[in-house]
Amino acid sequence: MSIIETAAPLHEAHRDNHTHRDVNGGWLRPAVFGAMDGLVSNLALMTGVAGGAASQQTMVITGLAGLAAGAFSMAAGEYTSVASQRELIQAELEVERRELRKHPVDEMEELAALYAARGVEPALAREVAMQLSRDPDQALEIHAREELGIDPDDLPSPTVAAVSSFASFAAGALLPVLPYLLGATTLWPAVLLALAGLFGCGALVARVTARGWWYSGARQLLLGGAAAAVTYGLGMAFGAAL
Repeated sequence: MSIIETAAPLHEAHRDNHTHRDVNGGWLRPAVFGAMDGLVSNLALMTGVAGGAASQQTMVITGLAGLAAGAFSMAAGEYTSVASQRELIQAELEVERRELRKHPVDEMEELAALYAARGVEPALAREVAMQLSRDPDQALEIHAREELGIDPDDLPSPTVAAVSSFASFAAGALLPVLPYLLGATTLWPAVLLALAGLFGCGALVARVTARGWWYSGARQLLLGGAAAAVTYGLGMAFGAAL
């Protein structure tokens, strides 16, 4: 009795804590890439232009143009990419739906063979496959999971991906421009704000990954800083040559 009473709360604790984050929602990847890309690309663009001794007005125009062009480009690319992926998945689901309709017994045997290959006794595997195949919608979902590795009810949304990448890119790209919009006349306030934003974004991403916040933040800071330094050097070289 004491063993059962001890095991029960452990089971409850396991059930309460054994949850997972949404890894297929379609928003995290474009949002993360959008913010990072916006920060790095616009910072690099502006440092390159600044290296050529551009005026404050030129820096503002460059930054805003980079923000608009990049945000629309990211949104269009994400929408097209995710929409194409979704259409491909739907086409494969239609193939599987057609096979279930035309060859239900063969599909049931195929499912039983999959379970048997995973160690289930053949007779039990066939019984499970028979029971699961009685409902066509359930059968389609199971075959999609087992054969295609997808969940038909949780497909990525092109609109969510596009809006996420547009908003996050614009937010990231705005940081290097903001000091100039507020009256800055030198590059350093923009660089410092952008680098702080890169570290902050990296640290924020660490909240949904297994990496430490300091490692993730420092990695983004170093990568963004390197890109800005390289383009600044190129801007200085080209500006001197011209």
